[in-house]
Amino acid sequence: MATFPRIVVHAPDAIGGRRVHVDSTILGRATSVRDLVEFFRRAEIPIDEDEIPTTPLIEWRGGGPDVWPAAE
Repeated sequence: MATFPRIVVHAPDAIGGRRVHVDSTILGRATSVRDLVEFFRRAEIPIDEDEIPTTPLIEWRGGGPDVWPAAE
């Protein structure tokens, strides 16, 4: 049986970014869905931009894929 990574996109921080980690590896700080796509590409996780809002592989904390506060 295939195992899937545990992907967590954390709540936005004070300047509008969201920490992203897969299992225990930090992928970086995303400021948009486009950043997530790039992180997943580099980590060889086959999730397309269109799948991000609905995939059960991502645990969203502090808001879903439409929550990207602008930096002040």
